[in-house]
Amino acid sequence: MEIILAKSAGFCFGVQRAVEAVYEHLEKGEKIYTYGPIIHNDVVVGELAAKGVRVLDDIDDISDIEEGTVVIRSHGIPKKTDEILAASRLNIVDATCPFVKKIHRIVEQRSLAGDRIVVIGSRKHPEVMGIIGWCADPSLATVIENADEAHDFECDKDEKITVVSQTTSSLCKFKELVEILQGKGYNVNVVNTICNATDTRQEEARDIASKVDMMIVIGDRKSSNTQKLYEICSRECNCTEFVQTSDELETDPQRSLRRVGITAGASTPKKIIEEVQNYVRINF
Repeated sequence: MEIILAKSAGFCFGVQRAVEAVYEHLEKGEKIYTYGPIIHNDVVVGELAAKGVRVLDDIDDISDIEEGTVVIRSHGIPKKTDEILAASRLNIVDATCPFVKKIHRIVEQRSLAGDRIVVIGSRKHPEVMGIIGWCADPSLATVIENADEAHDFECDKDEKITVVSQTTSSLCKFKELVEILQGKGYNVNVVNTICNATDTRQEEARDIASKVDMMIVIGDRKSSNTQKLYEICSRECNCTEFVQTSDELETDPQRSLRRVGITAGASTPKKIIEEVQNYVRINF
């Protein structure tokens, strides 16, 4: 049996940078907090918790903290939250992914110039919530998740619209929703803010899934980019499994497998990928 492991599987640049920032300050003996889970992976967050890293879920949580370091997660935060943290007595380490930071700048500048902001992505995702928070008037920003919402979107024809995307969105979906908005006759300024690593990861996963008997997608179920990988792979391979660790795999798959493909989301650590790969090699 052949195992094909995606070259792009595992931590992306932004996630690696954020996790390393936490460990770097832990090694200095500092009391560490992260604003929100540092990444969408319960295993990593659990390991950090065991080392004393505490997750802050709300900006009000900092009021009782006298000292320590707060690491801002890779997904980024709204401008108002950023300002409150900066004004606090705490040491702030901004580990927001640089590609997300770029979206913040675009949204802030274009909204101040009077543009209506549209974000293609998942409205409850922390990255999208952070992006909206950099608009001059967040109440005027719109999040569009699907084609129905794009068709339902309305604004004045003389308004200029700037469209950006969650970094982990599907490029095909982004193009589809932009075309719907443009087809409605709006003045649309399109800024493709999908991370190149996301596009590469999705294309590689699609290619591998089309060639294997079984595809395994590894990642946390809260991870948006991993969910999209699963959707892409499922369309190409009828036997696609979504697992968080090797514990969720079958002991003995009831099928003949010549090729098994493996990919993983951007928040999946290397050791979990290796454990799944070894499990498949020994048990399948």
